[in-house]
Amino acid sequence: MESSILTTVFLPASLFIIMLGMGLSLVTDDFRRVLVYPKAVIIGLVNQLLLLPLIAFGITQLFGLPNELAIGLILLASCPGGVTSNLISHVSRGDTALSITLTAISSFITLITIPLYVGLAYGYFNDTGQIVDVDEMGMLLQVLVIVIIPVLLGMFIRSKKEKFALRMDKPVRIISTVLFVLIVASILASEWEKMAEYIAQIGIASIVLNLTTMLLGFFSARFLKLSLRQAITISIESGIQNGTLAIVIATAVLANIALTIPAAVYSTLMFIPGAIMMWYFGSRKSSDVEESL
Repeated sequence: MESSILTTVFLPASLFIIMLGMGLSLVTDDFRRVLVYPKAVIIGLVNQLLLLPLIAFGITQLFGLPNELAIGLILLASCPGGVTSNLISHVSRGDTALSITLTAISSFITLITIPLYVGLAYGYFNDTGQIVDVDEMGMLLQVLVIVIIPVLLGMFIRSKKEKFALRMDKPVRIISTVLFVLIVASILASEWEKMAEYIAQIGIASIVLNLTTMLLGFFSARFLKLSLRQAITISIESGIQNGTLAIVIATAVLANIALTIPAAVYSTLMFIPGAIMMWYFGSRKSSDVEESL
């Protein structure tokens, strides 16, 4: 894929702003909460960082996806929960503090797991005929620059200028949403001629992945005796992915725009179950959404 302003400037800059915005919303207590409810955090991370990528791989086999779409779906599943998962969880009367904690911790852990899972995916699909070479260390360093550094910068600003960070929260969320829409629109426009074929191939797989992981997250949390609020949050964190990060890695790091299609399609479809949860749980009285079993 030829370099362009979109892939070399706009995409990385957009993700930097989005991750900076997430950093502005975080404080060190968000990470200390793992000590407050470790069981919920562990269950959430297992769903998000282990089961989600495994289910994605199974779906690539079930639907017989072409190599690039299969790798793109695994790349998406390897990414942490999206920034909007915190908002969806809050509106759905989930455990907002748990949502923020899972988003924050997974964003750091995926610094290691994204290169690992994508490298494994490339290795597997190499055996089926695709010749590629992945520099896992180079990918790790680039993910560090475009994810962790802006988050840490945002947290530093929050620690020094809390009032400013709180004032910027809403504008940054709006900017992040607009940037994401523009990114997806640009990807879809660049691949418009093949879009019908792509959607036919990846659309149903994306829906199955989203619904499976959200249902698994919810019922595994309930089965393991977590509260309804925590189950709602784990379900959302398992299904709402950082599609922007997947798109940036696919274009700026892996230089393959075809890998962005699963992220673009999934990131559009995932808001349908998210909206249903906001309507179903968000419309209930707070007292009806129990804090415990």
